[in-house]
This record gives sequence, C-alpha cells and structure tokens, in this order.
Amino acid sequence: MKLINIGFGNMINAGRLVAIVSPESAPIKRIIQESKEKGTLIDATHGRRTRAVIITDSDHVILTYLQSETVANRLNDEADEIDEEEDDG
Repeated sequence: MKLINIGFGNMINAGRLVAIVSPESAPIKRIIQESKEKGTLIDATHGRRTRAVIITDSDHVILTYLQSETVANRLNDEADEIDEEEDDG
C-alpha cells in the first residue's frame, strides 16, 4: 500500500485514488455538496482554501489545500522511488 501526503500529515492510499481535480467547476462543487450530504466528504484543508479535490474509488471526496499538480507530483515521486528500490534490489 502506497500512501501520499496531502498536507498536515494527512495521507491517502494511492491505490484508491481515481481523480485529482480543481474545485472551481460547477460539477465538482455539486459533487462536493452531494458528498457532504452523504457523509463521505473528508476535509483535510485545516481551514485553508480548497485547491484540489481528490476522488476515490470508494466514493469518498477529499479536500486538500495543495494544488492538484503538487499531489500528482507526490504520487509520481513515490512511484519513481519504488522503481529505483526495485532496480537496486
């Protein structure tokens, strides 16, 4: 299981990640509201402005203050580190 840091020590399982999107569009705002009503919204912003929305395969919606590019880079960096360890071993 690979975990990705989404800020403030919060981690998500990379294997469950479906999409990392911007919170600006109306459909994403609707998804956030519906998730809040269902009780599947996880707010990991610690009171800061939401800059990325992470959608998982379990229909959980996670809000983070990090930009989507930052989260994607952390996901890719983790994958690169695992590849390097396998090459060394």
